[in-house]
Formats: sequence, C-alpha cells, structure tokens
Amino acid sequence: FYAELVRGGDPDRFYETPPRGVRMLRRPARMPLFSPDDGACEDVRFESPFVPVSPRERKRYLRHARNQFAHARHWRHHAGPRSTIVAFHGFSAALYPFNEWFSSTPWLYGLGFDVLLVPLPFHGRRQTAFSPFSGHGFFAGGTSRINEAFAQAIYDIRIFIDSLFEAGAPQVGATGMSLGGLTTSLLASVEKRLAFAIPNVPVVSIADLVLEWEPIASVVKASLAAVGKDVRTAREMLAPSSPLSFPPRLPKERLMVIGGVGDRLAPPRHARLLWDHWGRPALHWFPGSHVLHLDRGNYFRATKHFLANLEFRP
Repeated sequence: FYAELVRGGDPDRFYETPPRGVRMLRRPARMPLFSPDDGACEDVRFESPFVPVSPRERKRYLRHARNQFAHARHWRHHAGPRSTIVAFHGFSAALYPFNEWFSSTPWLYGLGFDVLLVPLPFHGRRQTAFSPFSGHGFFAGGTSRINEAFAQAIYDIRIFIDSLFEAGAPQVGATGMSLGGLTTSLLASVEKRLAFAIPNVPVVSIADLVLEWEPIASVVKASLAAVGKDVRTAREMLAPSSPLSFPPRLPKERLMVIGGVGDRLAPPRHARLLWDHWGRPALHWFPGSHVLHLDRGNYFRATKHFLANLEFRP
C-alpha cells in the first residue's frame, strides 16, 4: 500500500494538504527558560484534523486521543511579525527547555527572528497513555505507524506554517535534529513555501538505520529472512518516510545539511546520501557525535552566513 503511493516520486499522493483556517489556542508559556523583554513566549495548540492515509490504520491510530492535539512554543517579537524559524527535536527529546538550549532559541531570537518549536506526534504532551517514554508511540505500531506519524507530522507542521503566514510572517524556514532532521528533509520535499531547510544529523532511511544497530539488527534480519524478505522490502514499506523517495521542492541554494563526523546513531553516510540526493547543496561537518556537538559555534556561524546569503532577514 505505502510503496505504491510513492511510486513516481510525487509526495502529494501521500502527504495531503491540510485545510486552512484551523483554530489556534494561545496562552502564556509555562516556565520557559527564555522570556524575552521585547516579545512574548506562548504555547500554541490546535486539534489536528489529520486522518491516516491508510483506511486500515484509521481506527487504531485515532484512538490515541492525546496525539490528536498539536502543540508548539512560539517566541515572537512585539514589533512583529518577523521571519520565523520552525525547529523540530530529536526522538524522545521533546522537552521545551532542552530544545530551547539545543536549538539556541535565544541566539536566533536575538538575531531578530521569531522562533517556533514544534513537538512531533507521540512526543511530549502528545505522548500516548501508558507509554513508557516520550516518542514511544511513534515507532511502537510498526512500519504503518511510522508512516502515518510522519504524515501527521508534516500535516500539522503545514497548519502551523499556514498560521504564521496568515499572521503576516514574511518568510518561514525549517530546521531540526535527528528525527527532526528527517522531518525537515520530508518537509522540504512537500512544502515549497519554505525559505530554507537545514536538517541537522538527519536520518534518511529508518530501514537501513535499524540494520546498523545491534542487537536489534540481528533480530530484524532474522525476521525478514524467516518470511523470505530482505532490507529492500523494509525500504519499500517505509518509502513514504524517506526523503530519498522524493525530489526536494526547494532549489539547492535554499538547502543545507549539517552532519557529525563521529555520529554512531545517525551515521555520516545518511547526511552524505541526502546531500547527494539534493544535488550537493551547502554542507557543514562538525566534530562530535549525535548528541555531543563539538564546536557548535562554528556551525552556528555557518548557519548565519547561509541565511544572510539567502537574504533571510527579520
């Protein structure tokens, strides 16, 4: 079912366009680490109208009531609206305080931009009941759940982007780390209104990634072999969740890939594959691992230079 939807490389067959005018609820943010003197920090929420793409998955997916409400934290200047950077977190790392620090929200805000941090489905306040940790539900339902979770992530993010443009934001760009980097890459395949997309330590093939992790790799390989299948079948089942399935809708001048040379969770070849697939746009390597990003100041300077070249200004 899923492999057939992505044949031909048209993302619109899987990633549906959301409706306009979805009602947003706002309130002052609860205990943010960063509270600007010249702006506001607000928590934003809406009820997601997303319906799973596969009819077989709808009843099972929609029973997770908490996941049906999308959330975000929005830092905006009083003298706005401003060009806005939308940022996505890594797997199981949806806590706002951590992401305020990791995405350098005060620095981005200080450059004059508004910032929107968006928790992905099944993370944070969207976590399913009785799940052992944030993000568990994103993968707990198997390959179908993964595909539908990405479909909802892109769907809900586009609703947030609609609201930013409706409020007068002149430009919107996206960045994210790890699982958020994969989400950013998929968004660049779907949303042509983005001013830029900067995936950081991205994954591009979950099927291949799992086969690089032991001991789960041996279990998955044995399971596939038992039914006469191999990694190609896994890639087909997860094809909608890979940015390699679609051409980017942004020109390569508006794309940048950041990778860690010592990354063992999202090995460097994933960043290299995405870079090749995107026609070799801007690329920045940092020394460090998946979480320990050494010399972050250098890639923040590279990012600032990249945005200046794009004339992405407040």
